[in-house]
Parts: sequence; C-alpha cells; structure tokens
Amino acid sequence: MLVLFESPAGYAVFKVLKESKLKEVENIWQHFQTPEKASKIVQLQFFEKFKDATDALSATASALECKVPKRLKKILKQISSEAHEELGVVDAKLGNIIKEKHGVNCVTSSAINELYRNIKAQASHLIGGISEREYAAIQLGLAHGLSRYKLKFNPDKIDTMIIQAVNLLDDLDKELNNYGMRMKEWYGWHFPELSKIVNDIVTYAKAVKLMGTRDNATSTDFSEFLTEDLEKDLKSAADISMGTEISKDDIANVALLCEQIIDMYGYRAQLAEYLTNRMMAVAPNLTVLVGEILGARLIAHAGSLLNLAKHPASTVQVFGAEKALFRAIAKKQSTPKFGLMYHATLVNQASMKYKGKISRMLAAKSAIAIRVDALKEDVDGKLGVELRSKVEYRLRQLETGMAFKLSGRARDMNTTPKYAPNERAPKTYDDENDFTLESRAGKRKFDETKTPAKGNTVKSGEKEEDIKEEPKEIDSAQKSGKKKKKLVQEMDNGDGDLEVKEENDISMVEGGQTSDKKKKKKKSMVPEEVTEEPVAEEVAATTPGGKKKKKRPSESEAQAVAEPEVGPAVDDASPKKKKRKSKSLGVEAVQE
Repeated sequence: MLVLFESPAGYAVFKVLKESKLKEVENIWQHFQTPEKASKIVQLQFFEKFKDATDALSATASALECKVPKRLKKILKQISSEAHEELGVVDAKLGNIIKEKHGVNCVTSSAINELYRNIKAQASHLIGGISEREYAAIQLGLAHGLSRYKLKFNPDKIDTMIIQAVNLLDDLDKELNNYGMRMKEWYGWHFPELSKIVNDIVTYAKAVKLMGTRDNATSTDFSEFLTEDLEKDLKSAADISMGTEISKDDIANVALLCEQIIDMYGYRAQLAEYLTNRMMAVAPNLTVLVGEILGARLIAHAGSLLNLAKHPASTVQVFGAEKALFRAIAKKQSTPKFGLMYHATLVNQASMKYKGKISRMLAAKSAIAIRVDALKEDVDGKLGVELRSKVEYRLRQLETGMAFKLSGRARDMNTTPKYAPNERAPKTYDDENDFTLESRAGKRKFDETKTPAKGNTVKSGEKEEDIKEEPKEIDSAQKSGKKKKKLVQEMDNGDGDLEVKEENDISMVEGGQTSDKKKKKKKSMVPEEVTEEPVAEEVAATTPGGKKKKKRPSESEAQAVAEPEVGPAVDDASPKKKKRKSKSLGVEAVQE
C-alpha cells in the first residue's frame, strides 16, 4: 500500500512496510516517536521536489481547487506503470479525480489520516536531504503565499484609502469653514459690506486677494468669478463703506490667509475626485446607488467594505444614529428611521411622510449592492443602476398614488380569487308592515286616569263605588281651598275703620294628606270668641306619651272660622297664639 504525502518541499510517495500496524489506529503514534521507528513502518518510494516558492504555491493552489498539478502527474504515471497498488489519499475529492483520470485506485480512511499526521511529524528525516530549519522556512513561506492567494490580494480593492480620504475630506470642510469665518471677521473691520454681497468663502477670498483695500475696488476687474450685478454692487458699496482704515501689513496677512483658503479648496476638489475614482473601483454598485461621499462614509463607519457587507439592511439604515436608537429603546419610544441614509439624494427627493419608507427600501438595496461589491470579482455598476431604478419607481408610486402590481414569482404564487359580489335584486319597501295606533274618540277623563294616592289601596270587601267617590270629595276640597278670600275686621278703639286683607291659601290635598308647602299668611286679629275655644281643646287633647294630639273641630267651629262675626277685639289673646290658631283652623277647614 502507498501513501501520497504533500509537503512544502514537493510531492512524496511512501510505501507502508507493515500494514498490520495500521489496524490499531490509536497506537500508530507509538511507532513514529523516533525517526528510526518511523523508517521501519514507511519507506520513501518517489519524491518530486518543487523548483521554487512560486512552483510550490501554484501546485498547492491547484490541489485546493481539485486539480491535479503537473508534478503530481509525473508521480502518478510511475505508480500506474510499475504496480497496481492502492494509493492512500487524505483528500477524498482529489482521490476521485486521480482514480477517474489516471486509473489509480485511491483509498481514504481514518487510519490513513492518522498515518499522514505521523509522517508529517517526521517528514524532514523521512524525505532526507532537508534540514529541519530549512523545512520550517519553506513551510512558513508557503503558508504566507497561500494566504495571499486565498485573500486574492488586489491593490485596487484597498478600502483603507477610501476611509482615510473621506475622513480627510470632512476635516478639510471643517477647516475651510473656520478659516473662512476668521477671514470675514478680520477683513470685515475694513470692508464689512462685502460679506453681505459675496457669501461664498472661496469667492470672498479671491475678491479680497485681488482687491486688497477697498480703495482699489473701482479699478479692479472681478468678472472672472463675479457676475455683473455683484461686481456693480461691490464697487458701489466700497465707495460708501463704513469700515476703518487698516495698514499694508494687515492687508498682507489677510492676503496670505486668502491664499491658504484658495489652495485648500483646490486640494479639496482634487481629493473629492480621487475619492470618486477609488469608490468606482472598490464599490461601483454602492456608488451608483447612494453616491461616492455617502458610500465612503458607510464604509468608514463600518471599518471596511467586508465588515459593512456583514451588516443587515436594518443596521445599514440606522448607521450614524446609534445614540438616538439606544435612547429610544431605553425610553420605549419610536426608533429613528434613518441615519447617514438621510443624506442620500433619493431620500431627499421624497416628501416627509415617505422618507422612512424610501430610506428602508434604499438600505435594503444598498445591502445587496455592498455584498456584491465585496465578494464578487469583476464588478461593474450595472446592478447598482438596476437597483436605483427600482427605488425611483417605488418613489413615483408613493408620490403619485399609482396602483401596485405583483410581478414575477409573487404574481404566479398569488392564487387568491378576486372578490365578486353576488348580484341581488334591489330591495323594495313593503307597505303591509306599516301599522298605526287606534285613535280614541274624545278626550280622556281625569277620573279614569287618576291613580289612587299612597295608602288608598283597595281592601277586600270594599265596593268599587266607594273608591270612585273619593276623588270627587277631594276635588270639592281643592276648589274650596283655592284662592279663598277672608275678611278680617279689626276694631281700633271705636274708630270704625275696617281693613280688608286678601290671602291666597293654596293647598293641594291628595289621599287625605296636605302638601308640605308652607303657605304665607298675614297677621290678623281674630275675635276672642273664635280663638279661645280651640286653644283650650288643643291643650287638653294630648297623647299618653306627652305629645299633643290635634282634635278635629266640629262643624260649628268650622263655620265660625269661615264666617267670623264682627265684634269688639279682645286684648287678652296674644298675637302669636292668634296666628297659630288661625293657621290650624284654616287647614282643618280645608280637610273637611
């Protein structure tokens, strides 16, 4: 049995001298503890050495791609011509290719894997002609070369330059802003009206450098960077300026600052062009979709293009708004809809209520473009153009209210039947369901609808006639009590004058009970004959418990109250008692 061994120095084929030792897989290592023991188990048959590191790298790369290299083909021809023995191979895929193309029977098992590992430990001694130090150096060089080959290192795909360029671009913008503010504040003491006429920092610096002091404004030509209207306004403002005079040294220093600003702006434009070219080389699809500046900022925020490709679309959408995101999660509020994506042109084109939807869709398409740019070879910007057109179409749908249509696989999978309402005959109004209340002839009588008062329930054995007679008695009492006029005569020591006072005594009587409403009665002088007797009777009539009990007056007393006789006034009775007695007598008369 033969074993194929792939070493950094070349391809080697060993013959197993004692195959019985391979049956005990766990004890194979004991036979390879020393080079002498190892030489008793395996023996070198063929060895094909690599010429240099490049040859070794190409052969190893071919083996990784399941291709038989040229050096290995020579050894296989020798094996197939001399003997028809089995060849032990570690890689099963490579063994199948060797068996198909070269007719050598290849075997793969756990015993061969363990044997391969022990041969590798004693490779420098078993192969011969190579020291351990040289073998280690060859092994390290091949490992480095193979790592570069796997990474497919390309200097045009370095995203580190993009990260540094976009960071420098942001710093330049900040510095230009600071320098411009300092220049306007400095020169504003001499010519303050210029900052209102010229707003751009670079144009302002060019005007100051070209003009110097404001006295030279009328003789200076600004047509290279100013329009006719602005030039005319500048010259007219210089003649009537309220600024102070400054020396030549001050103007010289301001001019140097203007030169720095102009040079810095020129370098910024050059850096922006460089960044655009690098982005088109590294991530063309992302550049077409969101622009070179925003794409470079996304790469810089993630650290590299490969790291950015590992993030999902939801994370790409909120890049740059992490602080707001975590604050919203902690306070259980609505999370932000966009971060750096807010600066994309497609998001800015959308109205405010659709910015979140467009930002989410743009982040999803950007995630696809980033992964294609990071992991695919020979990338162009066709996919980015296609994805951008889809986002623009979606934006038009939202803005114009176009109807949404299913396309592609979604349309084929949609098996939901369309809703078709059942046609029914129109409903008509049925007049037979109408009904009307029967009209009664004449008005309802008061006695028929009057309900008996509380306490006047019908007892067993009573006749209906007695019940019907009660309302009549109550009606007669009501009539006699309404608006009753009383004439009270008062004698004032023989003057003969009579005062007639009217008093409205309204009392509602229901079921033998008087109303709780108090009636206002005016004080009157009642003759002694009418008031004395009821007082005596009222005082005498008391209950056993000590409470006074009202005694029902007789018919003669009621008549005396209703029609009092005119007689001399009695001074013995007090006015309070007279008032009290007159009230009680009036109520009792109404009850009768």
